[in-house]
Amino acid sequence: MDKFDIKKERPELYAPGADFTLVEVPEQNFIAMDGQGNPNTSPGYAAAVEALYSVAYTLKFAAKRTLGRDSVVGPLEGLWRAENPADFVRGNKDSWEWTMLISQPEWITPALLDDAVAQVLAKKGLESVERVRWLSLAEGLSVQILHTGPYDDEAPVLARLHNDYMPGNSLEFNGDHHEIYLSDPRRTAPEKLKTILRQPVRRR
Repeated sequence: MDKFDIKKERPELYAPGADFTLVEVPEQNFIAMDGQGNPNTSPGYAAAVEALYSVAYTLKFAAKRTLGRDSVVGPLEGLWRAENPADFVRGNKDSWEWTMLISQPEWITPALLDDAVAQVLAKKGLESVERVRWLSLAEGLSVQILHTGPYDDEAPVLARLHNDYMPGNSLEFNGDHHEIYLSDPRRTAPEKLKTILRQPVRRR
């Protein structure tokens, strides 16, 4: 049985280089959960991550059992928004709103998601799982870069993106700041964390 891995199937999206690159991001399906506040201190953030992974693994095993289709659970991703984009550069995390995501193969459907949520709720009693939702996202033209290092060191990279690269290439914001977490922070030293930073844009 072939095992689908989004990182290998779409390397242009999940294996960028260490320089800003323009990419065209097609529509993708995700399971998602929304929240607000500092991810380092918000109980809601930890609950969202737990709920998403519980559902993602339930979907993986259900598809393998009923459809004969196997996949690697995709990396955790996040859409981040603030009333003022400068809050990302300043690190004003309490003002952030977020949608955490895990990508899904094409054979996973909203109906399968409903079943998986019900299973997790029944087995684990994890009430936050009821807020996991289906999200189809088409970001289109985007700038992305691979950042290596602590999450708090992203601010200078975002400042270059917002203040230099985008104006210099006649680009403006066209969607939420998107991060893809390629490393497990529980097992990876901060200086070795790999995170894709993506910003949907449009031409002026």
